[in-house]
Amino acid sequence: QVQLVESGGGLVQAGGSLRLSCAASGRTFSSYAMGWFRQAPGKEREFVAAISASGSSTSYTDSMKGRITISRDNAKNTVYLQMNSLKPEDTAVYYCCARRRGSIAATMNNYDYWGQGTQVTVSS
Repeated sequence: QVQLVESGGGLVQAGGSLRLSCAASGRTFSSYAMGWFRQAPGKEREFVAAISASGSSTSYTDSMKGRITISRDNAKNTVYLQMNSLKPEDTAVYYCCARRRGSIAATMNNYDYWGQGTQVTVSS
């Protein structure tokens, strides 16, 4: 079992930056691909970014590409999401997830473990 705990969310003005962190328990973190999804009020949860187990492959949603960077530190069992130039439409709960395979995926049903989420609010 893997437990994921997100942190780093908060309130930021449009154009600002936030770095989300996701700390994972367990000794198998380095073999899992990791992802970030988000869910805005009244909307479905959607893919944001993913990174392979080795960190050599990444994928991003088109709506945030160029403004976000996903990275991981396998020694610290942590994955990060750096978000820049934030917009009000980025307001959502951001969820970290882990996949029991090393390759990246962009759909929810490919992920086996989920965190509780962290709120990101971008004011205009």
